[in-house]
Amino acid sequence: MSKIILLAGGSGLVGARLSALLRSAGYSVRLLTRTPKAPHEFYWNPLKGELDPAALDLVDGIINLAGAGIAEKPWTKERKQEIIESRVLAATVLADALKAGNIRPEMYISASAIGYYGNSGSQRMYESDKPVDDSFMADCCTQWESAAEMIAHLGIRTVKFRIGIVLDTRGGALAEIIKPLRFGLGVYFADGSAWWSWIHIDDLCRMMIWALENPLEGIYNAVAPNPETGKSIVTQTAKAMNRPSIRLPAPEFALKLVLGEMSAVVLNSNLVSSEKIQGTGFEFQFPGLNDALADLFKRNQG
Repeated sequence: MSKIILLAGGSGLVGARLSALLRSAGYSVRLLTRTPKAPHEFYWNPLKGELDPAALDLVDGIINLAGAGIAEKPWTKERKQEIIESRVLAATVLADALKAGNIRPEMYISASAIGYYGNSGSQRMYESDKPVDDSFMADCCTQWESAAEMIAHLGIRTVKFRIGIVLDTRGGALAEIIKPLRFGLGVYFADGSAWWSWIHIDDLCRMMIWALENPLEGIYNAVAPNPETGKSIVTQTAKAMNRPSIRLPAPEFALKLVLGEMSAVVLNSNLVSSEKIQGTGFEFQFPGLNDALADLFKRNQG
């Protein structure tokens, strides 16, 4: 009998790919959603503290990717509260349901983000490092990770992944880089020197499956071993697309004027180490950017 994985946030870019890879690896996947429409989908509404207890029946593991999009809307006071609450309440409703039903799956995986470290510049950051500032993203990730501890305190093996910039041509940062490149414009942010710690979407999903199948516990950076600067990522993406392009900077002052505090999403620099996850025996399929981009464009061409 296949192991049952309950997935929160399964409709997003990473969740959809993870669902497919879990099933291809022999797992049975259940999805939590506000609008269940299929037998493998179960109702929940974290904002109301509601979860169908049937979702947890005989479940072997839980992966929680749920949370309001970081860069989908301007960071008003209300939106920042929504971003944090959507993550904290998702973990809370799961912890409460597990406690109420006296259910103890083998493990719990929670997403977090390298935004935890703040704007750390060219300082290489490890899992043991503290945030370098008190920015919104550092605070959000701190609360996000603290919420996961509610489940760890139930005696459930818990892994928290600080996820870098996830590369996929179908969404996220790479999709935004591609848009102007189709018109011959390679747009990078500020002077392009900020470090972007990225990861191929499949390596991220494989890392989560690795955590299910191996005795990992605690915090791990989910980034590829070879970070690149923002300008380098734009340049290499243009080459992978075989698109001649003019490099144009998006000035820092303009980004701050238009995006406000949310400009940190594209301006912050994070040089993040992958040593800890590699020390567990995990091997990246795409440790370098060129191979990662070549694979993504080959697979998703057209």
